[in-house]
Formats: sequence, structure tokens, C-alpha cells
Amino acid sequence: MPEPGPAIDVSGISYSYGDTLAVDDVSFQVGAGEIFGLLGPNGAGKSTTVKMLTGQLRPSGGSIGVLGLDAVGDVAAFQARIGVCFEEKNLYTAMTGRENLKFFASLFGIKSFDAAPLLERVDLAARGDDRVADYSKGMRQRLMMARALVNTPEVLFLDEPTDGLDPVSARTIQEMIRQEAARGAAVVLTTHDMYEADTLSDRVAFINQGSILAMDAPEALKLRHGQRSVRIRSRGDGDAVEETVIPLEGPDAADRVQRAVAELDLLTIHTEEATLEDVFVAYAGRGLSA
Repeated sequence: MPEPGPAIDVSGISYSYGDTLAVDDVSFQVGAGEIFGLLGPNGAGKSTTVKMLTGQLRPSGGSIGVLGLDAVGDVAAFQARIGVCFEEKNLYTAMTGRENLKFFASLFGIKSFDAAPLLERVDLAARGDDRVADYSKGMRQRLMMARALVNTPEVLFLDEPTDGLDPVSARTIQEMIRQEAARGAAVVLTTHDMYEADTLSDRVAFINQGSILAMDAPEALKLRHGQRSVRIRSRGDGDAVEETVIPLEGPDAADRVQRAVAELDLLTIHTEEATLEDVFVAYAGRGLSA
């Protein structure tokens, strides 16, 4: 049963590497069944934050509660109830995929573990008895995701889970993330893929230089900080393609769109809104890939 209150409760945490302040007074909560996206450029403090949340680093200030447990004082207790999938692939390559899953299940004290259902979920059923050394990058990442689920975690931490994967592998992992949230797991997701963050996350937080700049549902952030518009592509003189962009915020927007539709030789017409990267640039002045 999920603990009462938020699955993750972060209050004012900080962390420094020597004289470099990597995370500065960060606070947020994540509920059971919620997908929370932590977004920012390289070096923004995302991975350091996740390492504190999973008990790998001890914050120099603030507190972290995971499933009602102190993430500093009760590390072993809450780590038994979480799953992690980090960008670094720390699989045992001399072992098969099935052996990797069984080994990690044994670390959680799970007896008579059946790896077949998880191998099926990540489309590795036919390759489960092959050595991981012979797996492609996408196969290894899918196995990492399966490994994170061996203990049916109540909280799932995913650091760039689809980075560099082909579309099929990425979609497999994205669908698994949705399924885990639907099951009731709280999910913390760090990613550079803005489309992925937008479509998966219930809420996102932008972090830069160790501080959270904004936090809300993706749609709310885009509506608050972006400009909606209609982009029309039409045929001009000599079959040249011309583009017309009409902002939807002005009082005459509807009339301008109606006139354009009536007067132009339309090829395509579609609405546009701000992207999450547009929102981040509005706050931080640089792109998420910077």
C-alpha cells in the first residue's frame, strides 16, 4: 500500500563538489502514480539531485523523505522499495539477460524469481539466454529498465532512460513508464528529450545552475510563457511556397485567420504553441542542450 502523503518529499536540499555548489536549496514533492520530469542542461544538477534521492550522495543541507522514510537515515529500508535506471549501463556482460535479472532479484531477497515476464515486457524473450556482451545498445537499455522493475518498486528513478535509442526501443521504454505510473509507482524522470518530457510528465521542474527555475504541468508552463499561433503554408507565384504566421493572442486573430483561409491557395495549416525548451529559454536564457 502507498504511504500517506507524497511518495517523495524533498525540502531545501543542497550539495557541493568541493567549492562548486551543484544543487542549491531544491524542494519538490512527487505523488504516487505521478511522473515528474526533472529537466535541464548538462551540469544543471539533475543527476546530483537523483543521486541524493536514491541514497548515493548525502545532502549537505535539507531533508529527503522517500515513502515516509528518511533517505539519509533509512537508506537500506527505502532502497529495497525503489527501482533505478541510470544512463551508465552497469550490467554484467558475461552473464545472460536472464541471469542479470535473477541476480539482481536475489539482492532484493526475492526467491524463485521468474524473469520471463520482464523479458517479455522489454521484447527480449527470444534473447534472454544470450550473453549481454552480444546485446545492442537498445537491448542493454531495455534490460536496464527490466532490471529496475525486478522488485516491483513503489518509486522509480530514471536518468535519461531513452537517450540515443532508436524510436522502437524508446517507445517500448516510454510505454513501460506509463504502465508503472498507472500501477501507482511514483516516477522521477530526467531527460533531454523535450517531446518525451512533454508527453510523459504530469509535472516538470526546470533546473539550472543547481536551482529550480519553474515547476508546473507542461501545458500550464507552455500557455503561461509561450505564444500560440497559426502557421499557414500556401502556394505563391510560380508555385513558390510561402509561410504566414498569425498570433492567436490579438483581438483580430480570428478575422486574420479567416481572411487567410479565404484568400490564400492553402497547402497546410496548423496551430503552434510554445515548447518546453522555449519556456526554459525564457527563464534561463539558453537551451536545454547547452
